[in-house]
Amino acid sequence: MKRKIIFYKNYFIDFYLDISPGAQVKLEYVLDLVRNLPMIPEKFFKHLEGTDSLYEIRVKSGNSNYRIFCFFDSGALVILLHGFMKKSMKTPKNEIKLAEQLRNEYFLNRKK
Repeated sequence: MKRKIIFYKNYFIDFYLDISPGAQVKLEYVLDLVRNLPMIPEKFFKHLEGTDSLYEIRVKSGNSNYRIFCFFDSGALVILLHGFMKKSMKTPKNEIKLAEQLRNEYFLNRKK
């Protein structure tokens, strides 16, 4: 199964351009796994508990942990939302709330 990845607005691109070149390379590697592997290891891709349909792409580069929120549309289409550097064990609620707002906005705009 080959998945297609698209970005919703510029949130992901802005995040990507702000991280180090080494982290960008690692992120591209993980996105390639998301595109091509039938079963993505949880180390790299995990459903966010307590959400309806949000997932996080997980990237570790050096001592930094990055998370990119995403969701599925039409089966094999992965929509990337925004990313952030994770600084604690728990994912901040405000980041989850933003991802849920962006996902809802995406579906509202798609129906128009």
